[in-house]
Amino acid sequence: MMNVDNREPLFQEVFDSLKEAMAGLRFGTVSLTVHDGQVVQIDVTEKKRLALKPKR
Repeated sequence: MMNVDNREPLFQEVFDSLKEAMAGLRFGTVSLTVHDGQVVQIDVTEKKRLALKPKR
C-alpha cells in the first residue's frame, strides 16, 4: 500500500488534469477510472447542443 504522503504529487496531477478537462466543457461528462485506489484514466465526453428551428 502506498504511503499517503507519497500520493500528494499524484493527487495534484489528477486535480490539474480534471481542471484542464473541464475548462472548455459546457455540456458533457468527465469520468475517472480507478485501479487499486489510483486514478489511471480520465475520459471526457462532450455533448453539442443544437438549436432546432421550429417547423412552419
